[in-house]
Amino acid sequence: MTRASAALAGAAALLCFAVSGAHAAGDAKAGRTKAQMCQACHGTDGLSQVPDAPNIAGQVEGYLVTQLQAFKSGARKNEAMTLVAAGLSKQDIDDLAAWYSAIEIKVGKLPGG
Repeated sequence: MTRASAALAGAAALLCFAVSGAHAAGDAKAGRTKAQMCQACHGTDGLSQVPDAPNIAGQVEGYLVTQLQAFKSGARKNEAMTLVAAGLSKQDIDDLAAWYSAIEIKVGKLPGG
């Protein structure tokens, strides 16, 4: 294995860890309560209420943590999310991610099917 291959493999493993469910530190019950501040855009069920907000129900917990941290640090920009994330503690982020990732998504009927 070359150095470049090893570095690429290491980066891929780190990325997988960052977006995996390895963040199980969140409390979904506490996150449900905290999600009230999110409901205007994302709904308490994680299904978007406005065109510019994504559906986040059932999203991978680690991904949600990473994105909330990016909004908080300024690495990811969105006026509304930057304001909201600024006031979140690490525990708040973990709890919200646990709540939204715990929501089960069911597909009723696929288009054309």
